[in-house]
Amino acid sequence: MTLKAPFAWFGGKSRAAPLIWERFGEVDNYIEPFAGSLAVLLGAPRIASLETVNDADGFICNFWRALAKAPEELEKHADWPVNENDLHARHVWLVEQRADLTARLEGDPEFYDPKIAGWWVWGISMWIGTGWCSGEGAWVRKDGVLQKVDKKQRIQGVTRQLPEISTTGRGVHRKLVNLWNGSGVHRKLVNLGNGCGVHRKLVNLGNDLNSDHEFMKLAARLRDVRVCCGDWTRVCGPTVTTRHGITGILLDPPYSDEDRTPGCYTVDSGTISRDVRDWAVSVGDNQMLRIALCGYEGEHQMPDDWECVEWTAVGGYGGQRKDGKNLNKYRERIWFSPHCLKARQLKMF
Repeated sequence: MTLKAPFAWFGGKSRAAPLIWERFGEVDNYIEPFAGSLAVLLGAPRIASLETVNDADGFICNFWRALAKAPEELEKHADWPVNENDLHARHVWLVEQRADLTARLEGDPEFYDPKIAGWWVWGISMWIGTGWCSGEGAWVRKDGVLQKVDKKQRIQGVTRQLPEISTTGRGVHRKLVNLWNGSGVHRKLVNLGNGCGVHRKLVNLGNDLNSDHEFMKLAARLRDVRVCCGDWTRVCGPTVTTRHGITGILLDPPYSDEDRTPGCYTVDSGTISRDVRDWAVSVGDNQMLRIALCGYEGEHQMPDDWECVEWTAVGGYGGQRKDGKNLNKYRERIWFSPHCLKARQLKMF
């Protein structure tokens, strides 16, 4: 059974998942150093003996941990009507929890907070464009009231946003939580385009993959997945990869500086795309590794024994240009390492 995340995610690879798994085949171990919406893991045709995911975004990691361990409590906090004031207030509150949340996730592999997870997924399902929990803006909370301050005061704050009332549907950007010394959070529009986001009632609460309840299906699927929070390299060493057998690694780092909208990522490095590429090339000859490296056409210069495969993304809300075109969706590429399986050849009849 393949599943989907209960929220949209900029840069998700759900459409590419079948292609990736065809090249990975049956692996003993599977790793996603840049987890995001876990589209490829959730689209796996079979479950590997060991699965490890990681992300630098503490809100993402907390959501997946809480969903696996406390889905009913998480959903209780996520089940809330669309409300602009609540969106803004919860946004400020979430950003205030960010640093402590990430530190606890990094230090304790068993820690999670269902309330933060529920409020985060509720909000991201309504938020438009960039800025959800990013920590940038000019609005602050003082005595329980949002107030705008002069930027010269350098007070941490938020940027406000109004509800979306179009019919274009939900669309969010992939966001990595801001861990640098930023200036606050955004306050934006609530998405009212096509319903109530993640509001699902607590019905049919089973405890296995046969449950009709989507959160419980996801919880069952993620029960044994190891969710890490931190730098991507921490899950790419031999103790996490080849010591557990043939390992499939999906590398889906932030796009390079030349191929992204400024401010698209809030935990970022100007060299991360290149760093990931260099690491992949350095270990590509290891016959125990099957690596898929994602990026745009021309982003990565790979050795000749790596195979480049093009695919077309959906091209969501956040990727739309002013002229109504999203040409980047045609630039998506995946480079497969030498020991990945080859594509199945069509048989002649």
